[in-house]
Order: sequence, then structure tokens, then C-alpha cells
Amino acid sequence: MTEMTSSESDGLDESAPIKEARLWCDDGWTARVIKNEDDEGWAVSMTIDGEPEPALVGPWTMGRDKKNPKPLDANAFNTLVKTASEFRRRHEQQLHAMFHKKVTVNTDDGRIDVTLDIEPDEYDPYAMLSAFDANGEELARLRVSAGFKLTTSSANAWVANEFRKPA
Repeated sequence: MTEMTSSESDGLDESAPIKEARLWCDDGWTARVIKNEDDEGWAVSMTIDGEPEPALVGPWTMGRDKKNPKPLDANAFNTLVKTASEFRRRHEQQLHAMFHKKVTVNTDDGRIDVTLDIEPDEYDPYAMLSAFDANGEELARLRVSAGFKLTTSSANAWVANEFRKPA
């Protein structure tokens, strides 16, 4: 067996898929079978490339010997990618819903959509309260406390008060 020189090894494709019994890397995801520290079983972690923490960690099946983990295979990896992707998408949707709220109020001049977009800055969190007419034209924009509660009642009060800063 011959050794590679550094110039030869530079040509290796580091993004090539890895398909081992306990480690699969492909399609931007890494599945790693790990010892479950809480009990005698095994777990699998799914990490998206570039992320420091796994998107999903779950139990993994024992092999036939009831001691070692079942090896990863293509079907298991594809199922894990799908599950982790869905989990991540639901988490992103939940965060979006938590930080972006919308209420519609009806006025004599027509429908007005009032939105609240929270900026969860660690040192200076705030929110932007905005109003849009039925055509999507912005009527008002105001910086408010990140703790501002957008409800139908608070939106109606803000519109009725001609978009002045809420008390």
C-alpha cells in the first residue's frame, strides 16, 4: 500500500457521503448513533451541516444481539432526514408565530391589518407595530415594547387613537 502525498490528498472530496454502521453523512445531514447515557440503550442524533447542535435526538433500535445498535442503512437515514426536517420546520413555524402576530380590524374606511413583529434582541428587545390598509399600503409603523400584547381590542384602540403610541 502506498502513502498519499499532501498534494494527492488535497484532491479528496470532503463532502463525499459517509455511509457507516453508526455514522451517515449525506444530503446536508449527519446521522450519528450514540450510546444513550440515561439508560442501556442507543440513540441517534440528526445534525444539519453547519449547525453546532443536533436538530433531533431520538431512541435507536438495538441490534439482534440486544447489546449493540442496529446499523444505519439508506431507508433508516432517509426516514431520519424526513423526520428531522419536519421537526425543524415545525420549530421554525412556532418561532415565527411567537414573534409575528397579525390582527385584522374593520373600520368605516375599510379593513386594516395590524401586525406586531418582535425582535428578541438579548440586550434591547423591542417590537414593531404596523398598520396596513386593504391594498397592503402601510398606514403607520411604531416601535413598542417587546411585551406589547396585540389583541383585537388593542389593535382597535390603536387605530381609533389615530396610530398614536399606546399607553
